[in-house]
Amino acid sequence: MRIPALIALLLFSLLARATNIEVYDFDNDTQERTYKELTTELRCLVCQNQDIADSNAELAQDMRHKVFKMLKEGKDKQQIIDFMVKRYGDFVLYKPPFEGRTLILWVGPFILFVLAVWLMLRVIRKARERDRNITIDSNQLEQAHHLLDDETDNGNKA
Repeated sequence: MRIPALIALLLFSLLARATNIEVYDFDNDTQERTYKELTTELRCLVCQNQDIADSNAELAQDMRHKVFKMLKEGKDKQQIIDFMVKRYGDFVLYKPPFEGRTLILWVGPFILFVLAVWLMLRVIRKARERDRNITIDSNQLEQAHHLLDDETDNGNKA
């Protein structure tokens, strides 16, 4: 009884998945190539870590359809990108433009890396200076020798 139910559930899920496939009829290979490039360059705003080509979100489906429609209208790649940026902001692009408002996105990681290296070198330098400045007087040295001698004597007796 369980196996037929599992098979039916599996077939139903495959059927539901198959109905979600979008098929677009392009006028030429250039349009199809541009469509594929655009759908991999534009970010799904719902999923955020997927491009609209790989996302199953409704917004991604709408964006793919809009890209297809604009290509059929004769728009070029840059016009479509400009439209998407105007509508959704720079976040829709996987590679945001190098501008004043996105400068921190481009330069920030390098600044953090340089600061981390500088801080690490500073801590190491201070530790070395602290180790050099430690002085041991003859009394402390004699106590250390005495402790070491006691340890070796105890080790020989056992």
